[in-house]
Amino acid sequence: MDKKLGLSALTALVLSSMLGAGIFNLPQNMAAVASPAALLIAWTITGIGIILLALTLILLRKLEPHLDGGIFIYAQVGFGNLVGFCSAWGYWLSAIIANVAYLVIIFSSISMFSDSTDYVIFGDGNTFYSLFASSVLLWLIHALIIQGVKTAANVNLIATIGKLLPLGLFILLASINFKYSCFQLDFIGHALEKPIWQQVKDAMLITLWVFIGIEGAVVMSQRARNQNDIGSATLLAVLAALGIYMMVTLESLGVISRTELSVMHNPSMAGLMNHLMGIWGTIIIVVGLILSVCGAYLSWTIMAAEVPLIAAINKSFLMPSLSLRNSYGAPTVSLYLTNSFVQIGLILIYLTNCDYNILLTIASEMILLPYLLVTMYLFKIALRLKKLGIAIIATSASFYEIWLLYASGLTNLLWSILLYIPGILVFCYNYWKKNHKI
Repeated sequence: MDKKLGLSALTALVLSSMLGAGIFNLPQNMAAVASPAALLIAWTITGIGIILLALTLILLRKLEPHLDGGIFIYAQVGFGNLVGFCSAWGYWLSAIIANVAYLVIIFSSISMFSDSTDYVIFGDGNTFYSLFASSVLLWLIHALIIQGVKTAANVNLIATIGKLLPLGLFILLASINFKYSCFQLDFIGHALEKPIWQQVKDAMLITLWVFIGIEGAVVMSQRARNQNDIGSATLLAVLAALGIYMMVTLESLGVISRTELSVMHNPSMAGLMNHLMGIWGTIIIVVGLILSVCGAYLSWTIMAAEVPLIAAINKSFLMPSLSLRNSYGAPTVSLYLTNSFVQIGLILIYLTNCDYNILLTIASEMILLPYLLVTMYLFKIALRLKKLGIAIIATSASFYEIWLLYASGLTNLLWSILLYIPGILVFCYNYWKKNHKI
């Protein structure tokens, strides 16, 4: 029985991991920090940067086809075991935090129908009821993936198609109702009282999150039916996501003014759809959001469980049991370890009353180092092969990642460094057990 993933499943995996909850909040998030002019600049830079990152991943697959299983493998081969392990650790933690965030936003969205001013059930996704419901959903999805990655990926393909329908409806209605006079109102953002370069920087802080997941096909490369599909799936998903993001944010500013949009309650796309077609618009978007987040959560759970599995196979993590798979090919022990940490994260969210925005900021920051190491490794290969064109791509992509590190701010950078420290301790323990000097 063929348990490998084809082009459609790989593309859906990458697209679903990028198109999560963020797109439904994107109109308000962008309008709050940037004018139409700044958004055009920010999306242009982001588009170029993310395509460069996609090309980096595609080139590495062609130049180093023997390196299977994840972007952190490039860091290990290129810069040593410690750097490789830190890359895997940061990627794994980012995926775990992202999964916690997805579960939080699911029940935060449901609260729009279940809660009232007098009685709070799910609240912001961090109440006791949310903890219980999120935990049930966590282990139900765990049971689905245990039945095999192929089965879970097929379910994800259906979920991806399902969530694209409400997004397509919104884009269509926004196009029909687009008013250029509304779009060009305060085009450079005088009302924001900050220079356009600062608006661009603030907008790119938001784009930092929405493209995480671009590496999905590379992470799942061992399960691809055809290795040539990995590059195609990555590029197709990136171009589709970029087009959807740009249309959603820019068309929204032509439906209502930036000032009105900037104070709209999230998910702001639901409010816009209510403006376009009434209460049924709100219902369609909330259902789409829940379906979207479930699909993204499924994608990230599949990818997150691959990290300890690959680390164990490469002997980066001294727990041989992590490399075990069941008869369906699912990484059983790795999946239990990953979802146990997600469960702990849900409990911490309940105890600390943390919200979705804080979680996605931390997750975004944690994954920047693995991305940067990938682009630096390509630059190293370009120097070895003396390929000027590849060196230019790698250098440009590296500058894009460094810019995102700068844009994310010093506080977030310090938080991510603190979260990398336990990983370094684990690495030291592993090497102590091997009786190696570090």
